[in-house]
Amino acid sequence: KLWKLSVNSLFRVHPSVSQALVENKPVVALESTIITHGMPYPHNLSTAKEVEGIVRAEGAIPATVGVIEGKVHVGLSSEELDHLARSKSSLKVSRRDLPYVISKALTGGTTVSATMIAAHQAGIPVFVTGGIGGVHRDGENSLDISADLTELGRTPIAVVSAGVKSILDIGRTLEFLETQGVCVATYGSSKHFPAFFSPESGFTSPYQVDNPDEAATLIASTLSLGLQSGVLLAVPIPEEHAAAGQQVEDAIQAALTEASAKGITGRDVTPFILQRVNELTKGKSLQANIALIHNNARVGSQIACALSKQMSETKLRSKTQHQKKPVSDSKSDIVVIGGINVDFIAKGKTKTLQFGQTNPGSVCQSFGGVGRNIADSLSRLGHKPLLISATGADSHSDAVLNYCKHINTSAVARIEEQSTATYCVVITGSGELSLGLGDMDIHQQITQHYVSQFEKQLSSASLVCLDGNIPVSTIDYVCSLAKKHNINVWYEPTDLDKACKPFLSDAWKSLSYSSPNLAELCTMNKTLGVPTPEVLQSSLEERLRVAVTLSRPLLEHLHCLVVTLGADGVLVCGEHDAGSINMQPRKQKRRRRLCALHYPALPLAAEEIMNVSGAGDSLAGAMMAGILQGRDTDSCVQMGLLAARLSLASPHPIAPTLTIESVDPTKVQTQNWPKPSFMWIE
Repeated sequence: KLWKLSVNSLFRVHPSVSQALVENKPVVALESTIITHGMPYPHNLSTAKEVEGIVRAEGAIPATVGVIEGKVHVGLSSEELDHLARSKSSLKVSRRDLPYVISKALTGGTTVSATMIAAHQAGIPVFVTGGIGGVHRDGENSLDISADLTELGRTPIAVVSAGVKSILDIGRTLEFLETQGVCVATYGSSKHFPAFFSPESGFTSPYQVDNPDEAATLIASTLSLGLQSGVLLAVPIPEEHAAAGQQVEDAIQAALTEASAKGITGRDVTPFILQRVNELTKGKSLQANIALIHNNARVGSQIACALSKQMSETKLRSKTQHQKKPVSDSKSDIVVIGGINVDFIAKGKTKTLQFGQTNPGSVCQSFGGVGRNIADSLSRLGHKPLLISATGADSHSDAVLNYCKHINTSAVARIEEQSTATYCVVITGSGELSLGLGDMDIHQQITQHYVSQFEKQLSSASLVCLDGNIPVSTIDYVCSLAKKHNINVWYEPTDLDKACKPFLSDAWKSLSYSSPNLAELCTMNKTLGVPTPEVLQSSLEERLRVAVTLSRPLLEHLHCLVVTLGADGVLVCGEHDAGSINMQPRKQKRRRRLCALHYPALPLAAEEIMNVSGAGDSLAGAMMAGILQGRDTDSCVQMGLLAARLSLASPHPIAPTLTIESVDPTKVQTQNWPKPSFMWIE
């Protein structure tokens, strides 16, 4: 059993947040200790909903962060908000508490530091809170310093707050932030650093920004520099609510004295002070608290919108400059020719779905297409594949190309009066595919004539990957180039109906690799006139026997076959090499002894499966990366299996968390991998 949990199994990103991030729309992260510890019920719930409403009204998507039963949720449903607001046993979760709370499957509200971690993991650059923690009074002796400050020094998030809580030592807090390398700026016309309930603390900020555009530019500069430290934007409380400031300050001093007399220390101080101050001011501090949070949400959302706009404009300028270069100048060691899709993934909440009626579930959008998925996977694993494909000149194309900025899409044709391919998949609550629908007509525009423009890149590539979406004539053309220039070509069959395409002629004899599932392998053999079983048996032993038998005819010409077996893992068939299989690109065909290795899949609980449309492509892409990096066969397959598991647990076909490190078997898997089963192919 594998004990190493993927990041995706610990974080749950709400579909509305995930979709907004994919589309580069503004998202604002919100903390939840204000819900669990900052205010009494029902004020906490109503305030949380009001804040989310303000964020939406300003044109952004709210993403309230909380921990529920050991999972970090980025974006909460109404039911989850209510659950946190009513909970009497919720913990206060900071950076130090996250491992314990997750390991014990507990529930809690996230502090500034924990919310920053979750926001950064999800890719959200702006976070709004009331006030941050700081150096406590007498902190020079007690060393009681909030983890919020160190988090700002190591996590690149912009935190919009009303400054530092007024019960703290503000001067030493600003000094500590300077030591941590945190850029601090007051929002508005003054440099006065605000003190939560009061617009002035007696200290000044190093910098000041006048408006959302200036604040967004500051954040963008910080992110562009790659400093890995945050920005603190201090927003003064609105003037109409600042009048109560002095009364609140007097109450704070009284409450501090009372807390000291009662021996209240550490993390219990702040909730006690806030509750006591609320009592002493007869609710005025609570009103001021709510007012400043509302104001911060408004300002933070405006900044997030300005940042989103600036980043989109920067990408558009970059893309325009990139497109001015002749397409033929694009250089790459790998060329991928295949489809780009916009995917809609609908997952039911029940094990079986009832057709003819509405089923409860969730729907999210992501970007797929077999060719795009493989290019995405390779790009995240250190390669620079050239993707040759076609889309319509529509909003779907804008969205997918914007998402694919890390991929070389200079060879993607955008065709007027055509629709970008769309695919809708319906899966059950247990993760099983129930139904798929696709509008793939645009793929027929990936013609031999269009692809021939890139003959120079194809002829010099280390590897060319084709998916089954492209026309037969295009496959035949690439295979003819492969024969002429001794190019290694990998064919990903895509589905049962398309698996036959290279086998309708002798084109298949120029392929080097293919990654069919067992049903697609049967189709390939049927197309060649090889007898195949009418019904595939369910036992693993029998399925392996059939796969080995059917791989033999194809290995007369193919260098290696990767047969995917779903939950049963993967079967690799090819040339025997010292008890394993030689998967390295071949320079010439030769007689060889054949064998097969069966690798079991990595375990993943059904409830962790979010998407079944990209696991095979993730496996293939990671195995290609391993082969081109010169890794041994075991390592290549293990990379593929780890990438497939990341995909299954992600709402995206290719997990955004996919990196070389995340699929490095020596870093991810601490226990020994099971030895694959060996079989000779006679």
